[in-house]
Amino acid sequence: MNESGTAVAFEGLTRVFGDFTAVDRISLSIAKGEIFGFLGPNGAGKSTTIKMLCGLLAPSAGKGRVGGFDIMTEAEEIKKTIGYMSQKFSLYEDLTVEENINFFSGIYRVPREKKQERKEWVLEMAGIADKRGALTRTLSGGFKQRLALGCAILHEPSIIFLDEPTSGVDPISRRNFWRLIYTMAREGKTIFVTTHYMDEAEYCDRLALIYRGRIVAQGMPGELKQEFMTRDVLEIEASRLVEGMETLYRHGIETAIFGSVLHATVEDAEEAIPRIKGLLEGAGIRVERIERIVPSLEDVFVALIEVS
Repeated sequence: MNESGTAVAFEGLTRVFGDFTAVDRISLSIAKGEIFGFLGPNGAGKSTTIKMLCGLLAPSAGKGRVGGFDIMTEAEEIKKTIGYMSQKFSLYEDLTVEENINFFSGIYRVPREKKQERKEWVLEMAGIADKRGALTRTLSGGFKQRLALGCAILHEPSIIFLDEPTSGVDPISRRNFWRLIYTMAREGKTIFVTTHYMDEAEYCDRLALIYRGRIVAQGMPGELKQEFMTRDVLEIEASRLVEGMETLYRHGIETAIFGSVLHATVEDAEEAIPRIKGLLEGAGIRVERIERIVPSLEDVFVALIEVS
């Protein structure tokens, strides 16, 4: 593995639990200063991968380096040089905001002369300067999220691992959190973020799609859409979505439910629209709208896992 300009690199990374292979021979290289997204559904192997890279879980096989340290033999050195935020936020609910910051300052061995400065930075960044004495359990999800991020990077690491950092918070908090990620990336930090929110992948410089422990695609968001979505995608607004999906599926049309609409993947949109409209209306399903759309990364993912 060439380490020049590389923050994280691994080859053949594998983790087996008994008879179950959670991560199956995956390989990636992440550049310094990059926002790299690790995208996949729950249970795909994202958290297991990130724990191996953070020195929290020994790989069953493979090799890799994080910040120049070997993931097999230098796990303790890796822990000292990275920031890690778990999906549970890793905060102590019965401590106050300030007590949590003090605790993590000690864990990360922040120099005595910098502790106060870093504490004030976290309080300001998280927007909770007026809540420093509040018990952490009384904070909203968004405030807990930003406090957890602040605690994870008190020691100013150059590589930051974020495991499902926006899970369970409201959309506004998610958007604000991504602004913080962009700020850190502009400062030269490398961000490795796992998520099952397909829309968040659009914010990443590059990403890898993982499914059942294997990487099924990787590249820039635009590249993935161009490479793997060679067919047209139609968005269909109709009554009785499940019945509509089943109707189209019976006629060989790949269809999935996306929120309150259907997405159908077809060879030619112009030819498919009248046919789909006729099939749905023939089944007694009211069609409000059918139009061709720019495929999303979720469309890409659905297309990939259908053939994997």
